[in-house]
Amino acid sequence: MSQDTTYGRFGRRRLLKGTTALGAAALAGCIGTGDPEGDDDEAETDEMADEISGWGWDVAARSMELTAEEYNDEHDASVEIEEFGQDAMKEDLQTRLASGSGTPEVSMLEMIDGPSYIDTGAVLDITDRIEEADVYDDFVSGVWESLTDGDDIYALPWDIGPTAVFYRTDVYDEHGLDADAIETWDDFIEQGEQLPDDVYMVNLPENDLDGFWRFQFRQLEGEPFTEDGAVNIHSEASLQVAQNIKDLHDAGIASNLEGWSSAWFGAYGDGDIASLPSAAWMEGTLRAELPETEGDWGVYKIPAFEEGGARASNWGGSSLMIPDQHESAETSRAWDYIRWTTATEEMQLLMYDEYGLFPALETTYDADIFGEELEFFGGQAAREVFAEVAEELPSYRFTEDTPEVSEAINDEFQRMLRDDQTPEEAVQAAAETVAGNTGRDLA
Repeated sequence: MSQDTTYGRFGRRRLLKGTTALGAAALAGCIGTGDPEGDDDEAETDEMADEISGWGWDVAARSMELTAEEYNDEHDASVEIEEFGQDAMKEDLQTRLASGSGTPEVSMLEMIDGPSYIDTGAVLDITDRIEEADVYDDFVSGVWESLTDGDDIYALPWDIGPTAVFYRTDVYDEHGLDADAIETWDDFIEQGEQLPDDVYMVNLPENDLDGFWRFQFRQLEGEPFTEDGAVNIHSEASLQVAQNIKDLHDAGIASNLEGWSSAWFGAYGDGDIASLPSAAWMEGTLRAELPETEGDWGVYKIPAFEEGGARASNWGGSSLMIPDQHESAETSRAWDYIRWTTATEEMQLLMYDEYGLFPALETTYDADIFGEELEFFGGQAAREVFAEVAEELPSYRFTEDTPEVSEAINDEFQRMLRDDQTPEEAVQAAAETVAGNTGRDLA
């Protein structure tokens, strides 16, 4: 995907000058640069390497480039960011982690992958550094679970994915749909049934049915494994989600285009699909890929499963980690940079405004940027919706076996939508597959 780095409403200079939460002293180096100048305490801090590298993909890599540029200017250092394709970066990084050499000093790490990467033993434990910096409580509480093993922490949270429904306001208006009337998934289906046959209310991505399942499962406070490790994806909550997905499909209001494909973007750009349940980070993607639709979008909270039910969940999110194969000077510089990027309000807000990466740093949520009326959303202060959702996120345990869950759910739900099996059969078959592949018991 391509992105114009100048679209942010604040602009970089305005944002950095206008945010005052940490003040000028923080930007000048009081967040712990470790550069030996000034008093004796500063002189005793760790030596830092002059140069390090970082890896990321897509807008995440470009966000890292933004913070690296600011960091290099303030700290007389050289942090160089390399952008990859997602699959290529993951494959290369895993290979180098396993070999014990060749990794960058800093890498992005998706929350969903946290446990499996930590399980390799190749990610640096940064618990002591986090405690010394006293930043743990500055982040949304629900983000830490996938970045920890027992009491040990292996990455700093970066962005999260509070959910909402992005919708084409012009399409809703043209066909008499009322977003304010949607409180439950039944309401969502009822509104969608008003659309003509050639316009769909939603897309059920055949390559990401597990993602569509997971955000709703988490909405219901479901957990894929019990506390003692048994497989739990055939629970009542999971069955509710499976039934909802089947209902959306059977109502005839859902297309099944592959997510992130050119046809998928084209359908949203043309207004052939009216609604997109997703996460806050989708703002940046829509701006970049569908600029001609500016002013035609709005957002509302995801529907509840029953009146008065929860309308908050999370989809995606990432962190920054340090591979455990570098000298202390490189590690110290890497820590200083990831702290600058993730735990500094100015940098988090810069990345959000420029690229739509919603901050995991909870202390940013009172910033003016969240109340901005955005032209892309027809003047709606859309970011306020995500900020409200972010403070209500249910926790969720990712594990080293999360990929097994994703594959099993996607396979069985595809069969379910082909009418090869019922929702009950789908979740049961998925659970049995995961149990068989992982050696876990069924709950």
